[in-house]
Amino acid sequence: MISFKKFPNSTDNAQALAQAVANNLRDTLTQQERATLAVSGGKSPIAFFQALNQMDLDWSRVNITLVDERVVPTQHADSNTSLVRQYLIKNQLSQAKWLPLISDDADEDELKNISQAVEFALQNYTQPDVLVLGMGGDGHTASIFPKAPQFADAICVNYPQPLLHTTPVTAPYERISMTLTAIAHTPHVYLAIAGADKFAIYQQAEQGENPNFPISYVLNKVNTNVFYNN
Repeated sequence: MISFKKFPNSTDNAQALAQAVANNLRDTLTQQERATLAVSGGKSPIAFFQALNQMDLDWSRVNITLVDERVVPTQHADSNTSLVRQYLIKNQLSQAKWLPLISDDADEDELKNISQAVEFALQNYTQPDVLVLGMGGDGHTASIFPKAPQFADAICVNYPQPLLHTTPVTAPYERISMTLTAIAHTPHVYLAIAGADKFAIYQQAEQGENPNFPISYVLNKVNTNVFYNN
């Protein structure tokens, strides 16, 4: 089931999303000792990260991890880890526990061993209570890309691991990504999108599962809260 909310601008969208995520985390912490939030990288979530930093919460009881990551050193300019550290894990959120997908000690040569990188990520994996997805202009979400050799595994309902290695055909870098099954097991799932082009893709994707738009598998299998602005 899809819950769709439209906002007049990116600031209102980011603020509402941060409030919703904080409320979910707060509620989770009334039922268990720790809560886990998984976020997406890229430039789009920065306003959301900044808004989340203003939310009053016992962040010392929150784990933060990534939905997906490029298999590059964490100091790399295109590392999602680097982005999250710059914009999210600061101020009061520095109290949160970071669950890495890539080791800070791994250099480019070591990361050529993809299976070892995935094993490291799995050792640190905790099932999220809340996750925030984005969507690319090709309809990908997390690092589940159309035409990727691992696409069938990524959307397989019986895939045995919550994370897998993916090789995008339409984007650079090897990736580590949550699988559709892991996403589906998350109680609170959000999709944040902006702009007419992405809205047009969303409208096609919500009509049914379509391998050209990996996000369609989330929208048609998982209860998803869509936050959109023009």
